[in-house]
Amino acid sequence: MRQIVLDTETTGLEVGKGHRIIEIGAVELLERRITKNDFWHYVNPQRAIDVGAQNVHGISDDMLADKPPFRDIVRQFLDYIRGAELIIHNAAFDVAFLDAELALAGAEFGTIADHATVMDTLTLAREKYPGQKNSLDALCKRLEIDNSHRELHGALLDAQLLADVYLAMTGGQGDFAFASEIAHAPRAAQILVRPALRVRYAAGEDLALHETRLTRLDEVSKGHCLWRRLALEHVPAQALPA
Repeated sequence: MRQIVLDTETTGLEVGKGHRIIEIGAVELLERRITKNDFWHYVNPQRAIDVGAQNVHGISDDMLADKPPFRDIVRQFLDYIRGAELIIHNAAFDVAFLDAELALAGAEFGTIADHATVMDTLTLAREKYPGQKNSLDALCKRLEIDNSHRELHGALLDAQLLADVYLAMTGGQGDFAFASEIAHAPRAAQILVRPALRVRYAAGEDLALHETRLTRLDEVSKGHCLWRRLALEHVPAQALPA
């Protein structure tokens, strides 16, 4: 299964007021393994960044002046996420901004739902830890994930942290990943090497008792003892009396 852990940074909090995406960061998971096939771009929003937002992520207007607008990376972005499950914390926020960017880029690009499914880790965390703080920082602390290097928000950094949080929160699914690895391994790799079985053969008194029992069965069945017939069928022809 292919999953994309995704985060965005924006010029402000309200997409309805024309705020835009300024950074996209994404981490790829294949069968619950981080592949290092990341997607990361700064984006020129073609509008000013709110001071409050800049205080959160530290990205300034000057930093984005020479960066491409979203429409220039839209095809690359959609190729990257196509067919995957997007894992996003507070997904409604990011998806609303992404859908707005897709609409501005052109009607032919549709919406995120046309290209991928979405899992909201905030919803997952609220179900797993009801009544507790479930921000990304709070989850990192609860799950003992080191986020000491996170002084400011950043899309790729937050996606990397969220990938660790998601894997920790759903850790009981690890066995499924192992099973999937076995299923997709080359045929030769699936053959397990086992020690040879120890076979013990009857001898002496055991064989004599066995013959006595077969003789009694032969008498009761009037010469139709199944065990004796099977034994004769498996004796080489040259070993039978003439």
